[in-house]
Amino acid sequence: MNDASWGAPQRADYVGEWRPQDRGPLSAGPAYGGHEAQQTRPMPIVPDFPDAGNNAEGPDDRDRRNERDQQGHSNGDDPGPGRRGGPLFRDEVPAGAAPTGPPGPPPPPAGPGPGYDGGEPGRGRGPAGRSDGRREKKRAGRDLRAAIGVGVGLGVVIVASLFVVKAVFVGVITVAVVVGLWELTSRLQERKQIKAPLVPLAVGGAAMVVAGYVRGAEGAWVAMALTALAVLVWRMTEPPEGYLKDVTAGVFAAFYVPFLATFVAMMLTADDGAQRVLTFLLLTVVSDTGAYAVGWRFGKRKLAPRISPGKTREGLLGAIGFAMVAGALCMEFLVGGGSWWQGLLLGLAVAVTATLGDLGESMIKRDLGIKDMGTLLPGHGGIMDRLDSLLPTAPVVWLLLVIFVGSG
Repeated sequence: MNDASWGAPQRADYVGEWRPQDRGPLSAGPAYGGHEAQQTRPMPIVPDFPDAGNNAEGPDDRDRRNERDQQGHSNGDDPGPGRRGGPLFRDEVPAGAAPTGPPGPPPPPAGPGPGYDGGEPGRGRGPAGRSDGRREKKRAGRDLRAAIGVGVGLGVVIVASLFVVKAVFVGVITVAVVVGLWELTSRLQERKQIKAPLVPLAVGGAAMVVAGYVRGAEGAWVAMALTALAVLVWRMTEPPEGYLKDVTAGVFAAFYVPFLATFVAMMLTADDGAQRVLTFLLLTVVSDTGAYAVGWRFGKRKLAPRISPGKTREGLLGAIGFAMVAGALCMEFLVGGGSWWQGLLLGLAVAVTATLGDLGESMIKRDLGIKDMGTLLPGHGGIMDRLDSLLPTAPVVWLLLVIFVGSG
């Protein structure tokens, strides 16, 4: 075996004994697209069966044999009788080491693996058709089955209470307000160490909803003022450190959750109050559904990437379109004295306020560093995650219905 077997030409001046200092770098021959080797040499002949009568191994041979034995015959070749494993010649490279010259013809280019699905070269795809570890198909960020099941259950409870006894529906609003206040104040304390007093907020919030149902807007404002005063006094029982931020957060929570929810109770006081509340709920749900469906399928341009990266401009257009159609139908067939064009305006207003409400709570959650306000509703998050679109929409719907068809 010598370099000629690799396609390198012999040199006449190296026919004699090979010397280590004469060893030079090798390069691929013409068959491999490279230049001819600059130095070649004949290889010493080593017999396969060394003479057992004398010591046929020199120090170099023993080192090579020990190296081969340590490798454990990783190439699977049987060394045969009389031949101990290891490279016979200095040019042979043990398994796992980089060769000093071209060991043979270059291997064919690696073809697509078993999980390749025709994607862009250089980007690996797994057996499940994923690209760069991500699924190609868009998927919803929540458990849709749980979300639909919980949504249908809540809808049944709300509609049943709405059309059976109005006072029961006022109780449903009150429970939602108290739970929402608990979620909001708990997250404020956990994430920002802001201790908005829950007891005066819960009591004042429940009183606010009842006062709005019984006494209208006047009663709601009075209850709001008393609740804010109760928050200021209640917080005085604790050390003064953080007083300002605690009472500020408390007043904000009182306005954001129970006061805005009071307008739903005020809608209910009209003769066709159940139909008005149902219109309000339907338009808000339809707006959210249209935004989700259109945005998931066609959304490309972000609406407010710094606040809510999942919302798109296409989704907003879907919310407006769905809500305007639903508004025209509701005003024509549900609300007495309404007309379809009023429904178009109502649907447009609902789509805008519902989107702003969703973005507003997303801003709060980003500031708090959380994804959901709670975990009470599987597939939805917490109560506040469902009230985010409803709360700012309620006063707008109440006002427009009063303008269009009166307070009834």
